[in-house]
Amino acid sequence: MIPSIIGISSGIFLIFLFHWMKQVDKSLLYGLILTGIGFIYVGFTWTNLEALVICCIQAVLFLLLAWVGIKKSGYLLAMGFFLHGTWDLLFAPFAPTHLIPPGYDLFCLTIDFTMGLYLFYYAFQNNRRLSALK
Repeated sequence: MIPSIIGISSGIFLIFLFHWMKQVDKSLLYGLILTGIGFIYVGFTWTNLEALVICCIQAVLFLLLAWVGIKKSGYLLAMGFFLHGTWDLLFAPFAPTHLIPPGYDLFCLTIDFTMGLYLFYYAFQNNRRLSALK
């Protein structure tokens, strides 16, 4: 429960923080976050070769999705956050238990879905790239 509360409140905090940053390309910020959250798992799993390979592949896929999302569409960035939240749910039961911190899957799922919902709502309402956020 606590990881979920922290995830939701962190997502809301970041959304408001980015909203107040008027001179910054918001799509770039969200894309950087999407890239970073993919690579966090690489740091968690570096001691287990099988998990490391899987996490490196997912990290590169999220990097590519973030890059295309930044260039093309807020919908793709939103989809990236939803996919990463889904990754958190699917990977946690199979990851070696000593590698992923307890509650991290719920924290990451909720922050990903909070930001993904916002990005999808914004893209739907404005039908344009996130860099047009005012």
